[in-house]
Amino acid sequence: MALKKTFAPLDTFSMSSMTDIIFLLLIFFMVTSTIIFPAAIDVNLPQSSEQASLKPVTEVYIDADSNYHLVVDRNDSVSVENTLPQQLQRDELMNKLSLIQQMDSTRAVALYADSTVAYARVIEVLDMAARRHLHIVLATRAAQSVPQSASQQ
Repeated sequence: MALKKTFAPLDTFSMSSMTDIIFLLLIFFMVTSTIIFPAAIDVNLPQSSEQASLKPVTEVYIDADSNYHLVVDRNDSVSVENTLPQQLQRDELMNKLSLIQQMDSTRAVALYADSTVAYARVIEVLDMAARRHLHIVLATRAAQSVPQSASQQ
């Protein structure tokens, strides 16, 4: 008669499968976090010492040639036909802002105006948004810190 041998359970735990899973997750998050869709509109923003913490999902760009561009966040629930940067005429921009206001009047719109753009163009977009009761944020780049001795002179 053949007797079966009984095996004692091992007191060790193999971590090799766990490290494989960790490395796969690490690679997955590294790849997905680098997928960012920049607006690809070259705008030289003016400097400001204060920065807003609000993250608007709709962006209006005015480039150095005074062209209007509209970008709506891809992850936003409100959609305006196309989320790619669109070059628009003044009337088209007004219509798109009206559509955005009808869908969600509490949303914020960021205005990225090149520092060389005429002040009247910036005020024109601010007025368009104000007439549609949209909150608008002027985008700037952070100012370099000024040494104390230079600012007191």
